[in-house]
Amino acid sequence: MAEFKEVKKVVLAYSGGLDTSVILKWLVDQYQCEVVTFTADIGQGEEVEPARAKAQSLGIKNIFIENLREEFARDYVFPMFRANALYEGEYLLGTSIARPLIAKRLVEIAAETGADAISHGATGKGNDQVRFELGAYALSPGIQVIAPWREWDLNSREKLLGYAEKHNIPIEQKKGKKSPYSMDANLLHISYEGGELEDPWCEPNSEMWRWTVSPEQAPDKPVYIELTYVKGDIVAIDGESVSPATVMEKLNQLGGENGIGRSDIVENRYVGMKSRGCYETPAGTIMLKAHRAMESLTLDREAAHLKDDLMPRYAALIYNGYWWSPERSMLQVMIDESQANVNGVVRLKLYKGNVSVAGRKSDHDSLFDERIATFEDDQGHYNQQDAEGFIKLNALRLRLSAARREGK
Repeated sequence: MAEFKEVKKVVLAYSGGLDTSVILKWLVDQYQCEVVTFTADIGQGEEVEPARAKAQSLGIKNIFIENLREEFARDYVFPMFRANALYEGEYLLGTSIARPLIAKRLVEIAAETGADAISHGATGKGNDQVRFELGAYALSPGIQVIAPWREWDLNSREKLLGYAEKHNIPIEQKKGKKSPYSMDANLLHISYEGGELEDPWCEPNSEMWRWTVSPEQAPDKPVYIELTYVKGDIVAIDGESVSPATVMEKLNQLGGENGIGRSDIVENRYVGMKSRGCYETPAGTIMLKAHRAMESLTLDREAAHLKDDLMPRYAALIYNGYWWSPERSMLQVMIDESQANVNGVVRLKLYKGNVSVAGRKSDHDSLFDERIATFEDDQGHYNQQDAEGFIKLNALRLRLSAARREGK
């Protein structure tokens, strides 16, 4: 067992499923402590209230169940999309971005209830243990963390079920065939790992996907939508004002209906291994395309290029669990400052798995000047002769290098 001082009370991130129900009982037995449960609704698409009855049946008196969907969308997802964040060029960070909020509430509840420690159900092989714990230590440096998967020997589903049966832990057996995948869902995405996906050559089973129809089965008629931006954030869909969480719910629906947002990735985990995961991120796929379109019209060239240079670092910070780090906060200030004039409307075409930009406009903040960009008579707004000196100055070093090679 890891070295801990005496723990009298611990706050457990609790889903009500097999793993965390076993952890709940295990904490009570192993540490002889009181357990407080915390269940977050961040849009996972499943009812979280049954976790209350489950915790009560296991003797828990202090139970926190919270709807955090708006906070999750507003304070975590939206800031991340201002940066156009993609990890390794493909992953939209759906699991990663949910962990900072959960870690924050775990340590806040620990402070509110006088708990000595927090606990989570992340395994010792994955990224989530790092994300939860880095966040917790950044926000509460003296907090203790209990990670049962790094301590116990219940390292299989069979052993967990055996422990549950031995200790009379009620485990709901859902009707129908159990999914062979390890899944995580929130407002931004749903992920699939394990099972046949552990073979990176194996194509995902078509029945695996839950949020999206296949592009082949998507409607034959395209859907057009208009997204209104204020300071880099979507504030309206088709002219109707909507909250951040509602933006994501609506775009998930539209994207899913049109086969948008599926991805199959082999990624580099922070703990060192490569891992294959499949993701459905309909809203995120649409949001990324639309935001870049809005920036293309309103953001200065060098500001845009600097953002693109920094984006991989920003994305890696989130993926690796450093949301609460000083460097991520510094980058966020710069990113948010860049969004002051990212205002306007983007029109998108959704069709059979694709998101296409059908138009973009900004009444007051566009840097696109038709008088200069036109291929027709520009009425003297652009002097083409200026380009000669520009080219010669930029070619000077190239010409000097060429002359040296030729011995001139």
